[in-house]
Amino acid sequence: IDRIFKDEASEEKGERARMASFVGAMAIADLVKTTLGPKGMDKILQSTGRGREVTVTNDGATILKSLHIDNPAAKVLVDISKVQDDEVGDGTTSVVVLAGELLREAEKLVATKIHPMTIISGFRMAAECARNALSQKVVDNKTDAEKFRSDLMNIAMTTLSSKILSQDKEHFAKLAVDAVMRLKGSTNLESIQIIKKPGGSLMDSFLDEGFILDKKIGIGQPKRIENAKILVANTAMDTDKVKIYGARVRVDSMARVAQIETAEKEKMREKVQKIIGHGINCFVNRQLIYNFPEELFADAGILAIEHADFDGIERLALVTGGEIASTFDNPESVKLGHCDLIEEIMIGEDKLIHFSGVAMGQACTIVLRGASHHVLDEAERSLHDALCVLSQTVNDSRVLLGGGWPEMVMAKEVDELAKRTPGKKSLAIEAFSRALLAIPTIIADNAGLDSAELVSQLRAEHQKEGCTAGIDVISGSVGDMAERGICEAFKVKQAVLLSATEAAEMILRVDEIITCAPRRREDRM
Repeated sequence: IDRIFKDEASEEKGERARMASFVGAMAIADLVKTTLGPKGMDKILQSTGRGREVTVTNDGATILKSLHIDNPAAKVLVDISKVQDDEVGDGTTSVVVLAGELLREAEKLVATKIHPMTIISGFRMAAECARNALSQKVVDNKTDAEKFRSDLMNIAMTTLSSKILSQDKEHFAKLAVDAVMRLKGSTNLESIQIIKKPGGSLMDSFLDEGFILDKKIGIGQPKRIENAKILVANTAMDTDKVKIYGARVRVDSMARVAQIETAEKEKMREKVQKIIGHGINCFVNRQLIYNFPEELFADAGILAIEHADFDGIERLALVTGGEIASTFDNPESVKLGHCDLIEEIMIGEDKLIHFSGVAMGQACTIVLRGASHHVLDEAERSLHDALCVLSQTVNDSRVLLGGGWPEMVMAKEVDELAKRTPGKKSLAIEAFSRALLAIPTIIADNAGLDSAELVSQLRAEHQKEGCTAGIDVISGSVGDMAERGICEAFKVKQAVLLSATEAAEMILRVDEIITCAPRRREDRM
């Protein structure tokens, strides 16, 4: 055979390429499939780096992000789950599973000699139809505040029920809803701060209005300040000793060194005077503050906080309405932050600084408590999912029922479409509806229920008009989702549907995989 490629580069054509991409994509889908639904299991990810860090997680995006995958099609799936995570926050597992199921169906169709393009156009029609079916069934309670809040609670509880927080989901759903309601419709989650403190149980987590900085208050400084004016800065406050590394200073006597030190000290004092000149009573610095300037601040009755981490600083500035300053020559151009009260509080063993009554009413801090770091990390991820979904829902307030109900609705509509469509496309459309049914099936399987039985019962239920049946994994039967209060955000479902279809389409279009040769090291010589 004439080789066009360099050595070690390989190509796979036609059938083999398609096989490779199908198999890879399905393997990934099967990997995260077991985390779907309220009875989904978690995965332990252990990194081989130093420290052998262990992550215990249920979040599809987190699992897939940590995998190193060689298969090109699998990478496409990892990518869609990432996008889903950034875009709406939840549904990361569903996206991958749905795409995997679509490919599994497509593989059967390709085997019966149906051209991939036909399958794709069928899938397109089906996805469009499914989306319309969903948008006709949505409930929108934006006008009624009470109802809307209960919708939000339900969505939060549904999102959390597949995560580690499912035991205390009411508690956490309330935290998440309160936090998001304070945002008043912005999707900027920056102003919700999550602090993790090991100790206590998950139930001890709470939401605090205001802002908590994970620092201690310095020695000999006021422990509590009312009506604080805060200057947030990022500047070096550590120049009262001679620090001239690498530069040689020739002096003729020790007295000269002392002179240099005094000069430095004066410089520092001037800087501190300038800072005090802003008329502040709290100074937060990103870098360290030496004892000398700290003394000066304490004398002036100013609370100086050093080494606040960068996130903390940016968020603090955002929340108190100040800006981060680095030069102090013209006080009028610096925006100061304000808050009503600064005090020190204890959480568990640690002391933290609590700013209450901040200028930006949207800000709040969620303090998570838990048995171990792994629990806390996973709790944070789950809470983050819930927060994302809620903030999206506040903007786009359309709500659907959960528990496999949306998939059944879509599948039913898509089936009808298949019956009306002439030609080979109808086969692809039918396949699409089968793939949609896979989601309730998997939810039931993960709960150890008889999925075939349940899904066929559901299907029969859904032939009736205005049916609200879904899979109730708690009682292990078909249940009424509206009664159970199992809701999902329309935006999440829509994103799942469209991303999965597009990803499947992309993988279907492949007919050749070319792997390029690894670069040789010794060529550079």
